[in-house]
Amino acid sequence: MTRLSVNINKVATLRNARGGNNPDVIQVARDCERFGAEGITVHPRPDERHIRFRDVTELKEIVTTEFNIEGNPNERFMQLVLDTQPAQATLVPDADDAITSNAGWDTIKHKDFLIDVVKELKSHGIRTSIFVDPIVEMVEGAAIIGADRVELYTEPYAEQYGENPEAAIAPYVKAAKAAKAAGLGLNAGHDLDLQNLKYFHQHIEGLDEVSIGHALICDALYYGLENTIQMYLRQLQ
Repeated sequence: MTRLSVNINKVATLRNARGGNNPDVIQVARDCERFGAEGITVHPRPDERHIRFRDVTELKEIVTTEFNIEGNPNERFMQLVLDTQPAQATLVPDADDAITSNAGWDTIKHKDFLIDVVKELKSHGIRTSIFVDPIVEMVEGAAIIGADRVELYTEPYAEQYGENPEAAIAPYVKAAKAAKAAGLGLNAGHDLDLQNLKYFHQHIEGLDEVSIGHALICDALYYGLENTIQMYLRQLQ
């Protein structure tokens, strides 16, 4: 069964826009789990424009499902992850000023760096996932590095899905097969939504987890958070 991890960054964005603690990020995480989410994802950035580093520490104390921390493994991020000890760390090659994730790792070019990072995380019992484009060589590179999983960057799929679903899914099918052959677990995320998620899930064998934030929170404005989470879970059945 594919797990749904809800990324609550956008909840923190709304809170930070006004100051104070409304909406309460910690309570929203509790409610997401209560409404059926099987994981909570956060992606703290250096400027703390949404999730703050303090939020991550507080969330660790209350998340009862899988806690996934995403980010670029710089010194501050690594210290946060090692202090927090989440179930999973997802390594993403974001520039400090990136609006959102926009590319996966070149696991060949950055092999030596990622080997050291993954080794350190795994020595603390933290499952490690590498964010990659749907390119077989990048998936195979993640296996050589020693990662436990890859997370396929799905924005290109989402952009092409409306015009040509078959072409959109094709590289992801190949990447998923490469992950399975290499003994890697398989996650996916970025711009998956109620329109394209079911098709993706139906065609990608062995999909362990999807991480969805922006689209899910936007849908919740219309459908309500509990109903929206249930709607996404139904796409994964």
